[in-house]
Order: sequence, then C-alpha cells, then structure tokens
Amino acid sequence: MENHRAKINLRRLAENRNTVNGLKGMEYMQSIKEYFTKMFVFSASATRKQFWIPYFAVIVITVALAYATGSTEYLRTGKFNLLLTGQSMIFGIYLIVAWIANFTIRARRLHDTNRSNWWIFIVLVPLIGGVWLLILFLLPSKADTRWPKNQSEVQ
Repeated sequence: MENHRAKINLRRLAENRNTVNGLKGMEYMQSIKEYFTKMFVFSASATRKQFWIPYFAVIVITVALAYATGSTEYLRTGKFNLLLTGQSMIFGIYLIVAWIANFTIRARRLHDTNRSNWWIFIVLVPLIGGVWLLILFLLPSKADTRWPKNQSEVQ
C-alpha cells in the first residue's frame, strides 16, 4: 500500500514540476508573448492571469532596461550624457511599444469583465479613477460577455 502511494505521489510531482501556483511555466511565457503579439487586438478578452503576469513582467523588464541603457543616468546625476542618446532612443521605442500593448491588454481585461474598453478613461477621474480601474482589473471573469473569444483564440 505504501509503495502504491509513493508511486502516485511521484506521478503527481512529475506532473506538477513545472507548475507554480497552478500555472505552468510555459503559460507564463505564453501570456508574456501574447502581451506583445496581440497588442493591436481589441476584439477579445484577457483573463486575470493573462493580464497580471505580463503586467508585472513588463515592469521588471522596463526597470532593467532603464538601468541597462543608462536612461536613469540623468535622474542620478542631473547631467545629460550625449553618448547615451542612442540607447535612450531604443529604450524610448520600447516604452512606446509597451504602452500600446499595455493599453490594449487593459481593454481586453475589461472585456473579460463584460465592460467596454471606454472604461479605461475612468482613470482620468481625480483621486478615485485609478483605484476604480484597479478594482475592475481584479474582478473575476464573467461567463457570457460581448467578447466571447479569449486573446489566445484570436489569430
């Protein structure tokens, strides 16, 4: 009986070895990939995992790129270094791409809660707009929405 339990536990361990909090490692990479490859898709929805994983990953990537390209040099020293301009331009292009991807994934996340992407502009309401939008992003998915396709299903 003990041997049978040990085999079952080993099988479960093998099945879950690439799993972190119920999400497989490839799903992490897939959600980050879709963040950038679906950056012009407004007609789909995104689950909370598909929203938050790339959202935090992009924050980490942005901070790392800011330091790697020397874009934080001006903030530390107050002096502008002309040699870093090319690197800063590359960082600026990345920021534009990340902003567009961020805007569209916000729209898809709102679609998953059965809200129009126009709700993004609630952030313009002073004091409570950002908090309200954060709460909308934290809401669970709705079953029947006007956007039935998930971002993974859209080509």
